[in-house]
Amino acid sequence: MLKLSEIREKEIININNGERMGYIDDFELNLENGCIDSIIINGISKILGIFGKNSEIAIDWNDIIKIGTDTILVDYKSEISN
Repeated sequence: MLKLSEIREKEIININNGERMGYIDDFELNLENGCIDSIIINGISKILGIFGKNSEIAIDWNDIIKIGTDTILVDYKSEISN
């Protein structure tokens, strides 16, 4: 069993492009079912982390492929392609 405090310390890696996405900032909980619907990661700003607004990335709990010792592998497909 994992505690939420432990899972927040693991780095999120996207298996589609190998991108390091950061760490979990928050969770979306489904109180009716008593489960986690998604994890929330704060995105980085547009230019050097200074200008622009931080955006949130919500990753559905079903898109988590593997929770390892140090990392969490996710299958995340960005809505906006670079």
